Amino acid sequence: MNPNLDLLHRYPFERLSDLKAGIAPPAHLAPIALSIGEPKHQSPAFVKQALIDNIDQIAVYPTTKGGLALRQAIAQWCQTRFTLPTDSLSAATNVLPVTGTREALFAFSQAMIDSQRNALVVAPNPFYQIYEGAALLAGAELHFLDCTANNGFIPDLSTVPAEIWQRCQLLQICTPGNPSGAVMGIEQLQQAIALADQYDFIIASDECYSEIYLDEQTPPPGILQACAEMGRTDYSRCVAFHSLSKRSNLPGLRSGFVAGDANLLSQFLRYRTYHGCAMSSAVQAASTAAWSDESHVVDNRRQYREKFAAVTEILKQVMTFPEPQASFYLWPETPIADTEFAAGLFAQQNVTVLPGRYLSRETATGNPGKNRVRMALVAETEVCIEAALRIKEYVESLTR
Repeated sequence: MNPNLDLLHRYPFERLSDLKAGIAPPAHLAPIALSIGEPKHQSPAFVKQALIDNIDQIAVYPTTKGGLALRQAIAQWCQTRFTLPTDSLSAATNVLPVTGTREALFAFSQAMIDSQRNALVVAPNPFYQIYEGAALLAGAELHFLDCTANNGFIPDLSTVPAEIWQRCQLLQICTPGNPSGAVMGIEQLQQAIALADQYDFIIASDECYSEIYLDEQTPPPGILQACAEMGRTDYSRCVAFHSLSKRSNLPGLRSGFVAGDANLLSQFLRYRTYHGCAMSSAVQAASTAAWSDESHVVDNRRQYREKFAAVTEILKQVMTFPEPQASFYLWPETPIADTEFAAGLFAQQNVTVLPGRYLSRETATGNPGKNRVRMALVAETEVCIEAALRIKEYVESLTR
């Protein structure tokens, strides 16, 4: 048995289940879950049709590298979305389809980390739990960068001592951030790139929330864009992870991609050849259709924008939270301990939220998730408004 399995922490939703165990919420209130970030908007009909039209492809073994049509669609999307120089992102060498960013983020760490060299992964805190699990199972230690209101919920790379960077093999960033929705700017991304050059590490940029942004005129930048603006069109040391789950409301399709440094991706492809995670050809066809269309993504943002406006108008009367630039989360402070808040809200209003401490780790300065909860505004607008009204009622009841 791999001894590193014993290093894994219990997953946040397991801990949430334990917190709720034994609590009987009011039966007259329909349950509302704001705890998990599973998109609930309608999946595009044309993507479903592409899947149906290509269903006979399940009779064929897919290639790990993915078909040319999908890789070309992804490369073209990246080039347009992040204003990359024409043909700087090769469909042949700079793009690799994956079966969702979750499996890709995990597998990438296994392929890139050299556990025999006292490996260290630097990651944000709070964080998507796969970053930690992947690092630990790859034989690395972690150094967490607290993301708090004091630094705009963005990792402050300037605070990291040289001895940490000297051990760092992989810098994991998430922009837009989960759970805060904070976005790293071009200068911050380029600071990370300069550090990667100085200390010889890889940057894995998780950008799966990049297409859900509230200002239609200000799309979040990405690591490839930061590279291109530096004239770094080989994207050396940098890879970006993207997904159709959030962008196109296709979480069950399990489809995304990794793009960037061709040398890193060639080694990742080598790993994946043995890993055995090729995307079904029918799913590839559906994915090609999704990456080739933007109109459904624009409409998706419109729905989120309307939803956020309605929900925040209610919640700002009783809670304080950073206004997210992107993603579909709210990250409000709680007037009592986050775990107590989540348990009480469930007991009184049958609304489930995720305690912030479940998403973060204790560091020398404390736990940056404490006394916050994550709310995923993924349900239909009417449901989210109902949840907001119940949360408001619960918060007000705490001071009666």
